[in-house]
Amino acid sequence: MQGPAPPPHMSLPSNLVFNLTGHEGPVLNVRFNPKGTYCISCGKDRTLRLWNPHKGFDIKVYKGHGYEVRDVSVSTDNSQMASAGGDRQLFLWDVASGNVIRKFRGHDARINTVVHAASDEVLVSGGHDQCVKMWDCRSRSIDPIQTMRQFKDDVTSVLSVGPAILAGSVDGSLRRFDVRMGRAYSDELHHPIAELALTHDGLCVLAACLDSCLRLLDVQAGELLASYRGHTHSNVRMGCALLADDQHVVGCSEDGRVCYWELVNADLVHSFQAHESVACSRMAAAAAQQQQHSSSDYFWQL
Repeated sequence: MQGPAPPPHMSLPSNLVFNLTGHEGPVLNVRFNPKGTYCISCGKDRTLRLWNPHKGFDIKVYKGHGYEVRDVSVSTDNSQMASAGGDRQLFLWDVASGNVIRKFRGHDARINTVVHAASDEVLVSGGHDQCVKMWDCRSRSIDPIQTMRQFKDDVTSVLSVGPAILAGSVDGSLRRFDVRMGRAYSDELHHPIAELALTHDGLCVLAACLDSCLRLLDVQAGELLASYRGHTHSNVRMGCALLADDQHVVGCSEDGRVCYWELVNADLVHSFQAHESVACSRMAAAAAQQQQHSSSDYFWQL
Protein backbone atom coordinates (compact mmCIF):
# COMPACT_ATOMS: atom_id res chain seq x y z
CA MET A 1 0.00 0.00 0.00
CA GLN A 2 1.43 3.31 -1.04
CA GLY A 3 1.70 6.21 1.35
CA PRO A 4 0.30 9.70 0.70
CA ALA A 5 1.62 11.54 -2.32
CA PRO A 6 4.33 14.10 -1.53
CA PRO A 7 3.39 17.78 -1.68
CA PRO A 8 3.70 19.22 -5.23
CA HIS A 9 6.56 21.51 -4.22
CA MET A 10 8.73 18.52 -3.26
CA SER A 11 9.38 17.90 -6.98
CA LEU A 12 10.48 21.48 -7.64
CA PRO A 13 14.20 22.38 -7.87
CA SER A 14 15.31 23.59 -4.44
CA ASN A 15 18.39 21.58 -3.44
CA LEU A 16 21.72 23.38 -3.71
CA VAL A 17 24.15 21.11 -5.56
CA PHE A 18 27.09 23.37 -6.40
CA ASN A 19 28.29 26.91 -5.76
CA LEU A 20 30.22 27.82 -8.90
CA THR A 21 32.88 30.43 -8.17
CA GLY A 22 35.35 32.13 -10.48
CA HIS A 23 34.08 35.53 -11.58
CA GLU A 24 35.88 38.51 -10.07
CA GLY A 25 32.78 40.64 -9.67
CA PRO A 26 29.01 40.49 -10.11
CA VAL A 27 27.59 37.79 -12.38
CA LEU A 28 25.12 39.47 -14.73
CA ASN A 29 23.68 36.54 -16.65
CA VAL A 30 23.71 32.79 -17.09
CA ARG A 31 22.55 30.79 -20.12
CA PHE A 32 22.36 27.05 -20.63
CA ASN A 33 23.15 25.38 -23.92
CA PRO A 34 20.03 23.97 -25.66
CA LYS A 35 20.36 20.51 -24.06
CA GLY A 36 21.08 21.83 -20.58
CA THR A 37 24.41 20.01 -20.28
CA TYR A 38 26.57 23.14 -19.97
CA CYS A 39 26.07 26.76 -19.06
CA ILE A 40 27.79 30.05 -19.84
CA SER A 41 28.00 32.89 -17.34
CA CYS A 42 29.02 36.48 -17.95
CA GLY A 43 29.70 39.40 -15.69
CA LYS A 44 31.17 42.72 -14.78
CA ASP A 45 34.70 41.31 -14.85
CA ARG A 46 34.41 41.41 -18.68
CA THR A 47 34.70 37.64 -19.04
CA LEU A 48 32.53 34.67 -19.94
CA ARG A 49 32.92 31.27 -18.31
CA LEU A 50 31.88 27.87 -19.62
CA TRP A 51 30.77 25.51 -16.84
CA ASN A 52 29.84 21.90 -16.35
CA PRO A 53 27.17 22.61 -13.72
CA HIS A 54 26.50 18.90 -13.12
CA LYS A 55 30.07 18.35 -11.91
CA GLY A 56 30.68 21.79 -10.47
CA PHE A 57 33.71 23.09 -12.36
CA ASP A 58 34.55 25.60 -15.08
CA ILE A 59 35.90 24.42 -18.43
CA LYS A 60 37.04 27.58 -20.17
CA VAL A 61 37.31 31.34 -19.68
CA TYR A 62 36.68 33.73 -22.60
CA LYS A 63 38.35 37.14 -22.57
CA GLY A 64 38.09 39.95 -25.09
CA HIS A 65 35.41 42.34 -23.91
CA GLY A 66 36.54 45.77 -22.75
CA TYR A 67 33.41 46.38 -20.66
CA GLU A 68 30.90 44.35 -18.67
CA VAL A 69 29.23 41.42 -20.45
CA ARG A 70 25.44 41.51 -19.99
CA ASP A 71 24.14 38.61 -22.04
CA VAL A 72 25.18 35.53 -23.99
CA SER A 73 23.45 33.20 -26.44
CA VAL A 74 24.59 29.70 -27.48
CA SER A 75 23.99 28.22 -30.93
CA THR A 76 21.91 25.05 -31.19
CA ASP A 77 24.94 22.95 -32.19
CA ASN A 78 27.01 24.39 -29.29
CA SER A 79 29.81 25.43 -31.66
CA GLN A 80 29.36 29.19 -31.35
CA MET A 81 28.13 31.75 -28.87
CA ALA A 82 27.35 35.43 -29.05
CA SER A 83 27.94 37.90 -26.23
CA ALA A 84 27.14 41.56 -25.70
CA GLY A 85 27.41 44.34 -23.16
CA GLY A 86 28.98 47.70 -22.55
CA ASP A 87 31.23 47.49 -25.62
CA ARG A 88 28.24 48.34 -27.87
CA GLN A 89 29.35 45.40 -30.02
CA LEU A 90 28.27 41.80 -30.50
CA PHE A 91 31.07 39.27 -30.11
CA LEU A 92 30.69 35.99 -32.02
CA TRP A 93 32.90 33.28 -30.48
CA ASP A 94 34.14 29.85 -31.46
CA VAL A 95 33.34 27.90 -28.28
CA ALA A 96 36.04 25.24 -28.65
CA SER A 97 39.01 27.51 -29.43
CA GLY A 98 37.87 30.59 -27.52
CA ASN A 99 38.62 32.80 -30.51
CA VAL A 100 36.44 35.74 -31.55
CA ILE A 101 35.12 35.03 -35.04
CA ARG A 102 33.59 38.45 -35.67
CA LYS A 103 32.54 41.65 -33.95
CA PHE A 104 29.31 43.31 -35.10
CA ARG A 105 28.99 47.07 -34.69
CA GLY A 106 25.96 49.33 -34.91
CA HIS A 107 24.45 49.98 -31.50
CA ASP A 108 24.89 53.49 -30.09
CA ALA A 109 24.79 52.41 -26.44
CA ARG A 110 25.26 49.31 -24.31
CA ILE A 111 23.62 46.09 -25.50
CA ASN A 112 21.33 44.41 -22.96
CA THR A 113 20.26 41.24 -24.71
CA VAL A 114 21.17 38.91 -27.59
CA VAL A 115 19.69 35.71 -29.04
CA HIS A 116 20.29 33.38 -31.98
CA ALA A 117 17.50 33.18 -34.57
CA ALA A 118 16.70 31.67 -37.98
CA SER A 119 18.57 28.38 -37.42
CA ASP A 120 21.53 30.28 -35.95
CA GLU A 121 22.07 32.22 -39.16
CA VAL A 122 20.95 35.51 -37.57
CA LEU A 123 21.66 37.28 -34.29
CA VAL A 124 19.11 39.61 -32.71
CA SER A 125 20.08 42.20 -30.13
CA GLY A 126 18.45 44.95 -28.09
CA GLY A 127 19.98 47.78 -26.17
CA HIS A 128 19.97 51.03 -24.26
CA ASP A 129 19.69 52.89 -27.60
CA GLN A 130 16.02 51.78 -27.77
CA CYS A 131 16.63 49.59 -30.83
CA VAL A 132 16.40 45.97 -31.87
CA LYS A 133 18.97 45.02 -34.50
CA MET A 134 19.47 41.92 -36.63
CA TRP A 135 22.81 40.63 -37.89
CA ASP A 136 23.72 38.05 -40.55
CA CYS A 137 26.21 35.53 -39.14
CA ARG A 138 26.99 34.18 -42.63
CA SER A 139 28.01 37.54 -44.06
CA ARG A 140 31.38 39.18 -43.55
CA SER A 141 29.65 42.49 -42.98
CA ILE A 142 29.76 43.87 -39.44
CA ASP A 143 26.71 46.08 -39.98
CA PRO A 144 23.11 45.19 -39.02
CA ILE A 145 20.79 43.93 -41.76
CA GLN A 146 17.71 45.40 -40.07
CA THR A 147 16.90 47.86 -37.29
CA MET A 148 13.61 48.29 -35.41
CA ARG A 149 13.24 51.65 -33.69
CA GLN A 150 9.68 51.56 -32.33
CA PHE A 151 10.70 51.60 -28.66
CA LYS A 152 10.73 54.58 -26.28
CA ASP A 153 13.15 53.14 -23.72
CA ASP A 154 15.69 50.35 -23.15
CA VAL A 155 15.10 47.03 -24.88
CA THR A 156 15.73 44.49 -22.13
CA SER A 157 14.92 41.10 -23.67
CA VAL A 158 14.60 39.53 -27.13
CA LEU A 159 13.38 36.07 -28.13
CA SER A 160 13.14 34.15 -31.39
CA VAL A 161 9.85 32.38 -32.18
CA GLY A 162 9.90 30.83 -35.66
CA PRO A 163 9.89 33.71 -38.17
CA ALA A 164 9.02 36.23 -35.46
CA ILE A 165 11.06 38.22 -32.94
CA LEU A 166 9.66 39.15 -29.54
CA ALA A 167 11.10 42.13 -27.69
CA GLY A 168 10.33 43.58 -24.26
CA SER A 169 11.16 47.11 -23.17
CA VAL A 170 11.30 49.37 -20.15
CA ASP A 171 8.61 51.43 -21.92
CA GLY A 172 6.15 48.63 -21.02
CA SER A 173 5.64 47.35 -24.54
CA LEU A 174 5.90 43.76 -25.72
CA ARG A 175 6.44 43.85 -29.47
CA ARG A 176 6.30 41.06 -32.03
CA PHE A 177 8.05 41.50 -35.35
CA ASP A 178 7.02 39.15 -38.15
CA VAL A 179 10.22 39.34 -40.15
CA ARG A 180 8.91 37.24 -43.03
CA MET A 181 5.79 39.38 -43.55
CA GLY A 182 7.37 42.70 -42.56
CA ARG A 183 4.78 43.45 -39.89
CA ALA A 184 5.00 44.64 -36.28
CA TYR A 185 2.52 44.15 -33.44
CA SER A 186 2.54 45.71 -29.97
CA ASP A 187 0.93 44.76 -26.65
CA GLU A 188 1.08 47.36 -23.89
CA LEU A 189 1.67 45.92 -20.42
CA HIS A 190 1.95 49.43 -18.89
CA HIS A 191 4.84 48.39 -16.64
CA PRO A 192 8.57 48.08 -17.43
CA ILE A 193 9.53 44.63 -18.71
CA ALA A 194 12.73 43.17 -17.30
CA GLU A 195 12.81 39.74 -18.93
CA LEU A 196 10.92 37.44 -21.30
CA ALA A 197 10.70 33.64 -21.42
CA LEU A 198 8.86 31.28 -23.78
CA THR A 199 6.84 28.23 -22.96
CA HIS A 200 8.48 25.19 -24.50
CA ASP A 201 5.79 24.89 -27.16
CA GLY A 202 6.44 28.50 -28.19
CA LEU A 203 2.76 29.45 -27.92
CA CYS A 204 2.99 31.69 -24.84
CA VAL A 205 5.45 34.22 -23.49
CA LEU A 206 6.12 35.08 -19.86
CA ALA A 207 7.03 38.68 -19.01
CA ALA A 208 8.69 39.66 -15.74
CA CYS A 209 7.49 43.20 -15.02
CA LEU A 210 8.73 45.76 -12.51
CA ASP A 211 5.39 45.96 -10.70
CA SER A 212 6.14 42.64 -8.94
CA CYS A 213 4.04 40.70 -11.42
CA LEU A 214 4.76 37.98 -13.97
CA ARG A 215 2.37 38.01 -16.92
CA LEU A 216 1.65 35.16 -19.33
CA LEU A 217 0.45 36.14 -22.80
CA ASP A 218 -0.55 34.36 -25.97
CA VAL A 219 2.23 35.02 -28.51
CA GLN A 220 -0.02 35.43 -31.53
CA ALA A 221 -3.10 37.11 -30.06
CA GLY A 222 -1.39 39.08 -27.29
CA GLU A 223 -4.14 38.02 -24.87
CA LEU A 224 -3.28 38.11 -21.16
CA LEU A 225 -3.73 34.55 -19.91
CA ALA A 226 -2.55 34.74 -16.29
CA SER A 227 -0.77 36.93 -13.73
CA TYR A 228 1.55 35.67 -10.99
CA ARG A 229 2.18 37.60 -7.77
CA GLY A 230 3.74 37.02 -4.36
CA HIS A 231 7.30 38.14 -4.97
CA THR A 232 9.05 41.53 -4.97
CA HIS A 233 10.38 42.84 -8.27
CA SER A 234 10.49 46.60 -8.74
CA ASN A 235 14.07 47.84 -8.95
CA VAL A 236 16.42 45.49 -10.81
CA ARG A 237 16.41 43.19 -13.81
CA MET A 238 15.57 39.64 -12.75
CA GLY A 239 14.79 36.54 -14.73
CA CYS A 240 11.76 34.32 -15.20
CA ALA A 241 11.32 30.85 -16.64
CA LEU A 242 9.10 27.80 -16.99
CA LEU A 243 9.96 24.27 -15.95
CA ALA A 244 10.48 21.74 -18.72
CA ASP A 245 6.93 20.38 -18.42
CA ASP A 246 5.44 23.91 -18.73
CA GLN A 247 3.37 23.25 -15.59
CA HIS A 248 5.17 25.68 -13.29
CA VAL A 249 6.34 29.27 -13.61
CA VAL A 250 9.52 30.37 -11.87
CA GLY A 251 10.30 33.90 -10.76
CA CYS A 252 12.76 35.51 -8.42
CA SER A 253 12.38 38.07 -5.69
CA GLU A 254 14.49 40.99 -4.53
CA ASP A 255 14.52 39.48 -1.03
CA GLY A 256 16.50 36.50 -2.38
CA ARG A 257 13.63 34.02 -2.74
CA VAL A 258 12.90 31.81 -5.73
CA CYS A 259 9.15 31.36 -6.25
CA TYR A 260 7.09 28.75 -8.08
CA TRP A 261 3.53 29.15 -9.35
CA GLU A 262 1.22 26.68 -11.04
CA LEU A 263 0.91 27.75 -14.65
CA VAL A 264 -2.85 27.40 -15.06
CA ASN A 265 -4.35 28.57 -11.77
CA ALA A 266 -1.47 30.98 -10.91
CA ASP A 267 -1.24 29.74 -7.30
CA LEU A 268 2.07 30.36 -5.53
CA VAL A 269 2.90 26.78 -4.52
CA HIS A 270 6.46 27.04 -3.22
CA SER A 271 9.29 29.44 -2.49
CA PHE A 272 12.67 29.07 -0.85
CA GLN A 273 15.48 31.35 0.25
CA ALA A 274 18.18 31.01 -2.41
CA HIS A 275 20.21 34.12 -1.65
CA GLU A 276 20.54 36.83 0.94
CA SER A 277 19.65 39.50 -1.60
CA VAL A 278 18.61 39.90 -5.26
CA ALA A 279 18.26 36.65 -7.18
CA CYS A 280 17.69 35.89 -10.86
CA SER A 281 16.84 32.62 -12.57
CA ARG A 282 17.55 30.64 -15.71
CA MET A 283 16.10 27.24 -16.44
CA ALA A 284 17.13 24.24 -18.53
CA ALA A 285 15.45 20.86 -18.64
CA ALA A 286 14.80 19.69 -15.06
CA ALA A 287 17.52 21.84 -13.57
CA ALA A 288 17.30 25.41 -12.40
CA GLN A 289 20.12 27.94 -12.39
CA GLN A 290 19.89 30.76 -9.89
CA GLN A 291 22.17 33.74 -10.32
CA GLN A 292 22.69 36.65 -8.01
CA HIS A 293 24.63 39.88 -8.25
CA SER A 294 27.76 38.39 -6.67
CA SER A 295 30.82 36.59 -8.03
CA SER A 296 29.24 33.13 -7.73
CA ASP A 297 26.67 31.05 -9.57
CA TYR A 298 24.37 28.73 -7.64
CA PHE A 299 23.18 25.51 -9.28
CA TRP A 300 19.96 23.95 -8.02
CA GLN A 301 18.24 20.77 -9.13
CA LEU A 302 15.78 18.09 -8.07
